[in-house]
Amino acid sequence: MTERKVRVRFAPSPTGALHIGGVRTALYNYLFARRHGGDFVFRIEDTDSHRFVPGAEEYIIESFRWLGIQFDEGVSFGGEYGPYRQSERREIYKEYIEKLLANGKAYIAFDTPEELESKRNEIQNFQYDARTRMQMRNSLTLSKEETDRLIEDGEQYVVRFRIDPGEEVHVNDMIRGDVMIKSDILDDKVLYKSADELPTYHLANIIDDHLMEITHVIRGEEWLPSAPLHVLLYRAFGWEATMPQFAHLPLLLKPEGKGKLSKRDGDRLGFPVFPLEWKDPKTGEISTGFRESGYFPEAVINFLALLGWNPGTDQELFSLDELVAAFDITRCSKAGAKFDFQKGIWFNHEYILRKSDAEIAGLFAPIVANNGVDETLERVTQVVSMMKDRVNFVKELWPLCSFFFIPPTEYDEKTVKKRWKPDSAKVMSELVEVLSGIQDFTVEGQEHVVMAWVEQQGYKLGDVMNAFRLALVGIGKGPGMFDISAFLGKEETLKRLHKAIDTLK
Repeated sequence: MTERKVRVRFAPSPTGALHIGGVRTALYNYLFARRHGGDFVFRIEDTDSHRFVPGAEEYIIESFRWLGIQFDEGVSFGGEYGPYRQSERREIYKEYIEKLLANGKAYIAFDTPEELESKRNEIQNFQYDARTRMQMRNSLTLSKEETDRLIEDGEQYVVRFRIDPGEEVHVNDMIRGDVMIKSDILDDKVLYKSADELPTYHLANIIDDHLMEITHVIRGEEWLPSAPLHVLLYRAFGWEATMPQFAHLPLLLKPEGKGKLSKRDGDRLGFPVFPLEWKDPKTGEISTGFRESGYFPEAVINFLALLGWNPGTDQELFSLDELVAAFDITRCSKAGAKFDFQKGIWFNHEYILRKSDAEIAGLFAPIVANNGVDETLERVTQVVSMMKDRVNFVKELWPLCSFFFIPPTEYDEKTVKKRWKPDSAKVMSELVEVLSGIQDFTVEGQEHVVMAWVEQQGYKLGDVMNAFRLALVGIGKGPGMFDISAFLGKEETLKRLHKAIDTLK
C-alpha cells in the first residue's frame, strides 16, 4: 500500500478574534506538515450561522500573514479540494446525511426545545441516547408516513447519529496513546439541522477531512471528547482505511491559578491573548494584539512553539526553519502548559538583540520623527547600538533615549540630591575648559584627556562622572558618558554643561 502524503488542516470558526491557543494549534499543524513534506490546508467552519462575525475571517488570514505561517491551499489560497468554506458545501453534506439515514446509522428527530427541556426535568442527567431515544419524537418512534408528513409540513427537525451501546471505542492518539471510551456514555449527537440546512461541526469535519484526504488531525485537547464520535462516524461511512491519526494538544493554562487561559487573564495581568488588535463589531470593545503591543512575529512563534512541546535539548531560540527541523509531535506534553507571558517578553528581548542595529533603527526612526525630531537614520542607528540591550520592545527606546535628541528641560530631583555635590558646579566648569580644548572628540579622544585631568586634580572619578551624566542626561541612567558626549558632539555637550551649571548652581 502506498503511503499517503501528509495533509493537515486548520479550520477556525469566524466568530471573533483568533485566540492565541488557536494560533499555537495552527503552528503545530504547520510544523508537522513542513517536517513531513506535507500540505497545510486552511478551512473555515461557518456552519453555525448565528455566531458569524463580520471581519473575523479576514482577521484570521491577516494574523497568519503577519506571523509568517503559510498555507498551501484553502480559503483565499485556492486548491483542488474546494470549496473550503463549509457554508459553500451544503449539497455535499446533504448527500452524506442521506447515506447515513438510508443505512440506519442516523435518524430524524422532531423534538422541540420545550420537549427536550421537559425531558431534562423529568430524567436526571438526561441525554439523548439508546436508553431514551424511544421515548422521544423521532423517526424511530413515528411511522414513515408520519415522519414524511411532518417534513412535508415544514416542521423543523435535526438528524441524530445512532450510537449503539456496549462498544469500546479506541482512539489512537499520537500524544496520549490509546484512548478508550465506552459508547454507552456517548449521546446521539445532532449531525444536521433543517433550520439552516447545515451540518454541525461533527459531521462537516468528518466529511471534509475525508474528501480533502486529511491524514492527521492535530487539534486542541478540548476536542478529545468528540474523538470517539468521529471514529464511529468514519466507521459508519466505511472509511476506516483512511481515518486520520489524531493528536490532541495540551491546553494553554492561566499564568497563575487553575483553568484555561482566557481574555480576562490578559486584561487582568496586562498581556495580549490575540495575535492582532481586534475591535468587536457589536460592542466596539478593542482588545490589544501581540503585533500592536510591539512583539516580533518570530518571537511569538518561538514562544508559542515551546508551550506544550519541547525539543529534548536546552535550546530555546529557534528560527521557523529550525522549529520545522526539530519538531516531533510525540514530544508534546499531555499536561497543560502555563502561559508564562513574562517568558514571551523575554523572547522579544532576545529577538531585539538578534536583529541588526539597522533593522531596529528602521523601526525606531518613525517614533523619533513622531516626537518632533528630524534625525538621520545613521544617527538613530548609533543610538540603537548603544541602547537596544536595555529594552524588551522597540517602543520602550524613546523614554530611555530621548536625551540623545532633546536636551533635558529639568533634572531628576533624587539624582540631584545624591549626585550634585557642593563643588559640582566648580568641577563641571573646569570640565568645560578641559573638553573645550579637545580636538579629537571621539570616545577615545575624550577619555584619555578627561581621565588624566581627573587623576591630576585628585578628584573622585564617580563624583565627576555622576555630575557629568546628570548635566547631559537629566537623570542618573544611560550608557557610558563618553559614548553620550561623543554622539552629542562638542558644541551640544558644552551647551548642556553650561545649562546645568547655571540651573543647579
